[in-house]
Amino acid sequence: MGSLSTLPVTSVTVRAGGNQYQATVGPGLLDDVGSIIAKQIAPSRCAIISDTNIAPIFGERVKKSLTSAGFEPTVITVPAGEQSKTLEQVGMICDEMLSAGLDRQSFVIGLGGGVIGDISGFVAAIFQRGIPHVQIPTTLLAMVDSSIGGKTGVNTPAGKNLLGAVHQPALVIDDVDLLKTLPPRELNQGFAEIIKHAIIADAEMFKSLSQFVNSKLDCLKQSSFPETFVQLIKRNIEIKSGIVAKDERERTGERALLNFGHTIGHGIERAGDYRQCSHGESVSLGIVGACTISMKRAGLTSAERDTVVDLLKKFDLPTRLPADFQRAEIFEALKFDKKFERGEIRFVVTPKIGSANLSQNVTMEDIRDAVNQL
Repeated sequence: MGSLSTLPVTSVTVRAGGNQYQATVGPGLLDDVGSIIAKQIAPSRCAIISDTNIAPIFGERVKKSLTSAGFEPTVITVPAGEQSKTLEQVGMICDEMLSAGLDRQSFVIGLGGGVIGDISGFVAAIFQRGIPHVQIPTTLLAMVDSSIGGKTGVNTPAGKNLLGAVHQPALVIDDVDLLKTLPPRELNQGFAEIIKHAIIADAEMFKSLSQFVNSKLDCLKQSSFPETFVQLIKRNIEIKSGIVAKDERERTGERALLNFGHTIGHGIERAGDYRQCSHGESVSLGIVGACTISMKRAGLTSAERDTVVDLLKKFDLPTRLPADFQRAEIFEALKFDKKFERGEIRFVVTPKIGSANLSQNVTMEDIRDAVNQL
């Protein structure tokens, strides 16, 4: 594919839990992952955890780079999709790692999107009571959101990410060239989380996002990759890492702001059996619902809500549920939401674009009304 060397490589120092790590963003990084990792981790055995979509495309390139840097990599592939986020799958991965001779001096690489990052991070957190985890996200959503912050986990029949651990990565490597391989729907998913970050923390970024509709198309055509895209990814890492640094384990409520749109969004995902709507699409719908509730409970104006809806539409993200969607199952899923504590609803609202806060005034009836309006 060839990297675009005219673009700079930039990095963000992420601080959390008394530790810090680098998130490096730029083109052409995939073939250099061995040397990049070697600056942080001594040569050893490692597992590259990927899925059936990504491993055939990028697995051998990463393995070759690691081998040339003195590492002994093993590629472990799981079926693509949310259905792989199970304890059973984690157990199978750990068995393969043990069979390949990995030990306490080894480390794990997650090569893929958010699902792989969650699985590989959870494996790293529990294997030999914890070994380093390197994130190599291959989707925009994972680059700007799920690879940062150390949340790992798997799903249960009751809900999403109900089993997991906070295990910060040792390193995050974002090769923007990989975004060229994404279909438009997958790239749009990432903009749901970017729009979320803008709503809760950066009104100026929100205003600038319309320009990326055309930049996104340039990216997919594999023409000139705009430097502004690299800076956009960097800015989103800064927003998320800044919030995580204040509240790594979600004790004060600061980190909960990142859940804007996710309470309803996760309910939609589960109600659709993680197949009907992708994570980003569910978050988009959840954002619309959260804005509706924010009008009632936080003073968000109808004009600002409409501005949010219009921006989501520009990225072909859904703002209304299909008429035949099982809404009752969304409410059933909400009972298992981790953001509800001791039966109390902790819901993130926005009084205006660029800020957000945690509200305890939101009722289940508010949520029901918002979902019914979707």
